[in-house]
Amino acid sequence: MHPLLESYVPVADLIVRTFGEDCEVLLHDLTSPHHSVVYAANNRVTGRHVGDTFRNLVPKALFSAEEGESIVANYYYEREGRLVRSSVLFIHDADGGIVGALCINVDSTQAREQLAWLQKSLPDFEAHRLKKGERPFFEPKAPVEGDRKVHEMVYDLIDKILAESAENLATKEGRVELIRFMNERGIFLMKGALERVAERLGISKVTVYSYLDEVRRKA
Repeated sequence: MHPLLESYVPVADLIVRTFGEDCEVLLHDLTSPHHSVVYAANNRVTGRHVGDTFRNLVPKALFSAEEGESIVANYYYEREGRLVRSSVLFIHDADGGIVGALCINVDSTQAREQLAWLQKSLPDFEAHRLKKGERPFFEPKAPVEGDRKVHEMVYDLIDKILAESAENLATKEGRVELIRFMNERGIFLMKGALERVAERLGISKVTVYSYLDEVRRKA
C-alpha cells in the first residue's frame, strides 16, 4: 500500500460503520493498477477483494471529473442486476499526481424499488411543482364537463365565503384574513380563482397577490 493511503483505512471503516451493510468502501492504490484494491471495508456490494483491480474507475470517474477536481460524486452503474451508486475521492501526492482513490459504493437497488412503488402509489403527483408555502395551480387539461363543474363549485364557494365575510371586508386586516381562509382551503389551486376574488372584492389582482404573498410568508 502506498504510504499516502494508510491514513484512509480508518476513514473507510468509519464510513461503513456509519451507513451500514449496503455501503462498501474500497481503497485503490493506483500505482499498482493490476492489483489496485489494497483495502475493502464491507465488500458485499461489489464483492471486490484485496488484490483485485479497478473496473469502473476510469470510464465512470476519471472521464467524468472536472479538470482539477478531486471528487466525483453520485454516478450510477448496474452490477449483477443491482443498482450501485458510487462516489470517488482521488488521492494526490505532493506533485499533484493521482496515487489512489477512495471509492464509496452503495447498493441502491432497494431504494430504486421503493421509489418505483411510491411513484405507483402517487399517480400524477408532480413533486417538482410543490414549493414550501404554496401549492400548484390546478390547470384543466381540457374543457370537459367535469372541469366546468369544478370551476362552478369553486366560484360558488368564493361567492358564499365573501357573503359570509361581508362585515369584515371594510379593512385590510379583514381582507387579508379572508385571503388566508381561502388559501388554507385550497381555493387558489383553481386557475382563475384569484381573478374571481379580485373581481368580487372590487380590487386589483395585484392587491390580491400582495395579500396572498403576505399570508404565505407568515405560514
